[in-house]
Formats: sequence, structure tokens, C-alpha cells
Amino acid sequence: MTKRKERLRVVPLGGLDEIGKNMTVLELGNDMIVIDAGLMFPDDDTPGVDLILPDYSYVLKRKEKLRGIVITHGHEDHTGALPYLLKDLGQPVPVLGTRLTLGLVKGKLEEHRLTKAKLREVKPGSHVSLGAFGLDFLAVNHSIPDGVAVLARTPVATVLHTGDFKLDQTPIDGRLTDYAGFTKAGRGGVTLLLSDSTNADRQGHTPSEAVVGETLRRIFAQASGRIIVASFASHIHRVQQVCDAALASGRKIVVTGRSMVNNTRIARELGYLNVPESEILDAYDMRDLPPEKVVVLCTGSQGEPLSALARIANRDHKTVSVEPGDTVIIAASPVPGNEKAVSRVINRLYKAGANVIDKGSAQVHVSGHGAAEELKLMVNMTRPRYFVPVHGETHHLHAHARLAASVGVPEDSVFVLENGQCLEIDETGARVAEHVESGVKYVDGLSVGDVGQVVLRDRQVLSSDGIAMVVVVIDSQTGSVAAEPEIVMRGVVLTGSDEVDVVSEMRARVHKALARTAAEGVTDHGVIKKVLRDSLSSFVWERSRMRPMIIPVVLEV
Repeated sequence: MTKRKERLRVVPLGGLDEIGKNMTVLELGNDMIVIDAGLMFPDDDTPGVDLILPDYSYVLKRKEKLRGIVITHGHEDHTGALPYLLKDLGQPVPVLGTRLTLGLVKGKLEEHRLTKAKLREVKPGSHVSLGAFGLDFLAVNHSIPDGVAVLARTPVATVLHTGDFKLDQTPIDGRLTDYAGFTKAGRGGVTLLLSDSTNADRQGHTPSEAVVGETLRRIFAQASGRIIVASFASHIHRVQQVCDAALASGRKIVVTGRSMVNNTRIARELGYLNVPESEILDAYDMRDLPPEKVVVLCTGSQGEPLSALARIANRDHKTVSVEPGDTVIIAASPVPGNEKAVSRVINRLYKAGANVIDKGSAQVHVSGHGAAEELKLMVNMTRPRYFVPVHGETHHLHAHARLAASVGVPEDSVFVLENGQCLEIDETGARVAEHVESGVKYVDGLSVGDVGQVVLRDRQVLSSDGIAMVVVVIDSQTGSVAAEPEIVMRGVVLTGSDEVDVVSEMRARVHKALARTAAEGVTDHGVIKKVLRDSLSSFVWERSRMRPMIIPVVLEV
């Protein structure tokens, strides 16, 4: 009997055809590791949903194989699903990450009361063995300190996952990408490269983060009133540069917004944010200082309704108000889908008399992801046999695939995958295998995974077309109408007459429909509800071209 060849399975469960919920599984025999466990924030297509997670059923069904979870860096789109995954696993699993990454992860796990998680710190240049996987960690630049790429060596193949990266030649913390390590890995043989695709369609190089610091110092020197800076709470490099510019201009720093307060505290405690404690004020204490001596650092760069910046703009923040002459800097780029929310906040700030500066008017933000020339250099340094673009929407993935082909990777060795699509590698080569269970899990309040497409579709209908309820009372023996129907509408706009006339017409339609069912001797509630729903739906469509949710209630006497 011929022994079956060993196969390495690479299974992306998230991060493809989207920006967010990054998760990749590497599986060999009886061993499996997960790289990243991220989330994605909802958009207009998912009303009422709080968070979107990757469907990690594939991992849960094979949890006896799971040897560890590797987190490449501390951003939510790489860590946010971790608490939910650990809860569902129901067993201790090592979580590997660098010092800052684990510091941020620990705080997140404590919020979920997961105090017994097995956190294992790794350092760039270190080696860890997890079952059949030998893992090496390589330093990379990104918009958060302490990011790493993961080089996974197995008896079958060597896989390099870059995580999120840019090739910043002048990083503000002095921590360069490990060019020598990537080149060494390339000389040793990289079977498969999984590489960040976010900026694959942008030509040239991504500017250095240091450029933002120069811009901030110039703006701070010229500003006369209070300065308010909104940024991602996890963008510690940006936070450091805001603090540096504040100190250079003689201003004290006020931090507000729960995640901003937590992340800056963790980063300062671990030594990744260098600012004297004496320069940071409690928000209540800034009232004793003139506006030109204060910088407020807050969350809300994405226009989130409950964020600190949104509350400041709406004048309902407890301690911070915006006054004419203040300068507001939005030091971030809107995530696709958030543009309207950000625009609303900016308009409110202008109405309050503030001068608003964003990346459209000054270089107050640069990306943390490498552009085309940096991505090509990564391929050239590592010289992979096979290539899979990850972390990006479909057009990013295809743009990255073209870049890889342009620097020598054969086109038939480049695989543009979908979430759930397996890539199998053995001694004979690599090939796309079957699709495994994948998709999304919705977090809605305390509910995880219980919100389905039917619920979302109902919420979309309610938000766009409204609801109409009709309550009818029928004789249980004959099916005839026993009382005047009651009709209630919310969010439904009907043209051509006033509300009283509309309700009268709708009642007439109901009587006509019930007369038809009574003549046929129908007493089944299901049939009567369908007739009522069809009749009222047709009426509303004729009058408004809307499709509200129609809810018939049938009572018997």
C-alpha cells in the first residue's frame, strides 16, 4: 500500500476580497496553526450589527490539531476575533505575539474575562516550534510598533506570511524592516509567499511616517487656539508624533476616548510611547489652562457616532468643547464606507467655528502599507516559488498578482484565492483544492453568530421602506370580518392623499381580501395572512413604489 504524500494546506478564512477580519490557517497532518484572528466593522449593509468576524468553524472542527495562534501585530483587523475564537475553542491554546501586541491583546481578553489565556511573547529573530511548524519572526514596519512577519518551516514547504508592512527607511522608532532576514529566507527557499496587498494599486513608495511629524510640528507652531487631533488609538507611531509636536510647541496633552486612553497607557507602560507623565493632563484639569497650551488627543477619525470626536462636534462631550479658532486635525484616512460619517463630523466642526485639517489639505496621514515598488522588492528579496496576495479587496489582490508576475514569478505560480479556498502544497507542487466552510459571524450585542441574512434583510427593509401592521378579527367559523381592521404604519410614505384617506383605502382593500377568503370558507391563519400581505403590498407599491415590511395579525372570535 502506497503511503499518502504529506500535504500542507493553506486556508484563508478572512482578509481576501475585503479589508479586515484577517485569518489564515496552515495545516499539516495532525498539526495546525492560525495566523491572525481579526474582525471587520459593519457598514450600511449590516444594520444593527456591532462587529463582523470570520467564520472559523474550520478551526473549531479541528481544534485538537491546533498548536497555537500567531498574531502579527496589534490592530483590530488582526486581533479583534481572538476573544471570540478562544471562548469557542473552550481549551487553552498558546497565543504568540510580540510584547506590545500581547499587551494590547491582554487588555482585550480581560474585557472578555479571559484571564487564563496562554500568552507567549516572541521577539524578531526568535524561533518557536509548534508541532510540525518551526516559526521564525522577522521585524516589519507598519503603522503600529512591534509588527512581525512569520516564516513557517515544515517538512513539506516553507511559507512566509508578511503580515501588514511598509518599507519605511526612516521609521520614527528606528526599528527597520529586517531586510537581511527576508533575503536570507529567500536564499534558503520560500515555497509560498503570502503578502499584504492593501496598496498594490498605488505606484511608487509609501511616504515615511516621519513626514507626518514634520507637518504636525508646522501646524502646531502656527495654531492659535486649542488643537484637537483624532487618530486611530492603535496608531502608536502617530500618537508619539502628536505628543512630540505638542511638547515642542509648549502644549500639554489631554487624552480622551476609552480605547485611546487604554492604548496610550499600555504603550507607555511597555516603553513604546515616550512622553513624560507630567505632560499628560486629566481632561478636567485642562480647564485651568489657556486654549493655546492644550492638545487633545482623541478617537473618532472614522466618524463613529459615539466616539470622542463625534461627541465633541455634537457639543455633548463631558470635558472637551470646540470653540471658534480651534484647530481639528483628522490624522487618518477614512476606511471605505466611512466617508459620509467622517464628512458629517467635519461639517459640524466647521459650524462650531473650528479649522479642520485632514489628509486632503495637509500631509497629516500616510499609509502603513507598502506601495507597488515596496511590494515588488519584497518578492525580489524572498524569491518565492509560489505567490498568494492577501489582505485586500479583489482589485488589490489582482494588482498584486500582476506585480509579482512583473518581477519574475510565473503566472501559473500565482494564486488569487477566495476566503475558504484551500491551497495544497506537496512535493509535486501547489494546486487549488476544495472550498471549505467560510463566511462571517455577526456580533450583535451579546449575540454571536445568531444574526443571519434573513434578519439583516428585514433590518434593511425596515430602515429603507418602513413597516405596516394590519390587525384583523375574524369569525372562527365563517372567516368573515368580526371587527373593523386596525392599520398602523411607521416610516411608510404614501402620496396623493392625506393619512386618513390612505388608511380608509387600505381598510377597503383588507375588507375586499377578507370577503374573498370568507366566500371560499378559508379560516387558516397562514392563508389569510398571505392574502392580506399580498393585497397591502400591492397597494403600497402602487402608491409609493416602496416595499415595506407587512405584518398581518389575525385574531379569532
